[in-house]
Amino acid sequence: MSPKRPVYPFAALVGQEWLKLALILNAINPRLGGVLVRGEKGTAKSTAARGLAELLPPIPMVANCPFHCDPDSPELKCDACRERQARGETLVARPRPMPVVDLPLGTTEDRLLGTIDLEKAIKTGEKHFEPGLLAAANRGILYVDEVNLLDDHLVDVLLDAAAMGVNVVEREGISFSHPAQFILVGTMNPEEGELRPQLLDRFGLCVEVSGLKDFEDRMAVVERRLAYEDDPEGFAAAWEGEQEGIRRAIITARERLAQVIYHPDILRLITAICLEQGVDGHRADIYMLKTAQTLAAYHGRVQVDGEDVRQAARLVLPHRLRRKPLGSNKLDQQKLEETCRKFEKEKEEKSYQPSQAPPAYEVGDPEAAEAVIGKVTSAPGVPFPVQPLELPPERQPRQAPGSRTRAKSLDQTGRYVRPTPVRGATPDLALDATLRAAAPYQAVRERGNLALAIADPDLRYKVREKRIGRHILLVVDASGSMGAEARMAETKAAILSLLIDAYQKRERVGLITFQGEQAEVVLPFTNSVDLARKHLEVLPTGGKTPLPHALHLALELLKKEKAKYPQDAFLLVLISDGKANISLSGRPPVAEAKDLAGQIRGLGINALILDTERYWHEAGCLQELKQLLNCPLYTIESLRAPEVVAKITEAL
Repeated sequence: MSPKRPVYPFAALVGQEWLKLALILNAINPRLGGVLVRGEKGTAKSTAARGLAELLPPIPMVANCPFHCDPDSPELKCDACRERQARGETLVARPRPMPVVDLPLGTTEDRLLGTIDLEKAIKTGEKHFEPGLLAAANRGILYVDEVNLLDDHLVDVLLDAAAMGVNVVEREGISFSHPAQFILVGTMNPEEGELRPQLLDRFGLCVEVSGLKDFEDRMAVVERRLAYEDDPEGFAAAWEGEQEGIRRAIITARERLAQVIYHPDILRLITAICLEQGVDGHRADIYMLKTAQTLAAYHGRVQVDGEDVRQAARLVLPHRLRRKPLGSNKLDQQKLEETCRKFEKEKEEKSYQPSQAPPAYEVGDPEAAEAVIGKVTSAPGVPFPVQPLELPPERQPRQAPGSRTRAKSLDQTGRYVRPTPVRGATPDLALDATLRAAAPYQAVRERGNLALAIADPDLRYKVREKRIGRHILLVVDASGSMGAEARMAETKAAILSLLIDAYQKRERVGLITFQGEQAEVVLPFTNSVDLARKHLEVLPTGGKTPLPHALHLALELLKKEKAKYPQDAFLLVLISDGKANISLSGRPPVAEAKDLAGQIRGLGINALILDTERYWHEAGCLQELKQLLNCPLYTIESLRAPEVVAKITEAL
């Protein structure tokens, strides 16, 4: 058997200092809640996580324990290890390398949490727990690439386990719990969609990463990578000295962490920073204090100082700042520095009064702060609240406002909600319900060598539910005629308001604009409505009206999206005056637009047309498109944002 190939050394990573610091802090103190790494691909996110695991020393574990229990820590043992100890059995310990467990995007809840052991159930008729990925990651690193693309319910249970340090399974007739303490490392590309704010808040630390801009640093990345690929063993050996230095620093900091103390003034500083930055909730305050203590231990001190708090703020606050949809989520560095300067000045002057509130920070009016942080300021106009969408009875959401509709899943994805005797097109056996159905008949059935005799009438299948998304494709005319009478300004304001609604409902939004000689897919379907806002703010008007090209792009985009999400709801919103005057293939533009509209209708797409022309006109083709798309058309004499939103919400 060939020797294991060395992992790329953590110490050899070029740049990305905040990412490396966040990972090291979690290695020192697993109670920091993990780290969310946001940024583009190819920026050493997974390399850093695996390098950290290789850097850390082996962990002692109970031999033959599927949960890798700590033999020296009673509170970190599973029930089976406690029972063995209670019987007087000696738990043999053996070292185990720090594990890194990958959580694939297609993971099911059964695979993540654990479920009934099918083999033992069939052979013996007994129910045994089969550990999942959380058990494998206990006392290690759980790496979740593209965490924003996981189903929300999986992220919920994952973060619950990370916060409690225990995985509790109550399913399929099994009640089981086991320790699940791990360093959670999640990565995401914001352009592919955001996590819900409630889930973002559950990550202790957050780091933004990007490609290196320094010329020498980028050269060093290439040189080191090629050297590693040519001779992995030699490259790893060359960096072992620095690796050992970081390893010793982590071990020493772990031992020192319990001794770190903080002055009450430090807590005042943390509170002032959180109030100044406009952070909701109290997790930020708690994680900032824990992170500051861990930083102090890492830097060889036993008391937290202001610099520890400043660094902690940069790791803890950025992903907690967004208070309203489309608001800024950037840490106000100037305000942070000003708060820290006041702290240092007052510390020197010894002017603190422990029994009084800290008026010196001038936190200001919380309501005024909320207005500034959550306000969407845009040249297009002021967005406004959108009324909840009224859905037909069969598509009413089962959750609170702001969530997406739930519907029965036609494949084996989604959450298992109940069993049924009806076999679907893609059978998904519900073993728990099948066993329960067969149990009463075991005494009268011929079982032979089988532990359990199951007949066809016993078979039960899983009914799964998953969230049904809504996809809105906005096709916006940006030709010269749209610049008249502030039509585009009002259209932008309406779309921004719709984006706020889409953000709250986790809908996917796409944007096509057309002007001049051609149309452009400004934004493919995405959950990141911030990107749509940025594109809208700089969208110019002018030129001719290439309507056929816009409909062609819309057709191609809708085909791809509908193939990926066949169960979801789609709406095409065409906002134009209908004056098609640029051909796509040399044919009359109106004829081309009509052909494309018929193809879009053939996809089963709902549509809505908003005519921006002030008066009815003969040159436009929107009335004909309305017939072909079989959709409503509204002529808005003087286009105003509320009217646009009202018509779109009616169509949905």
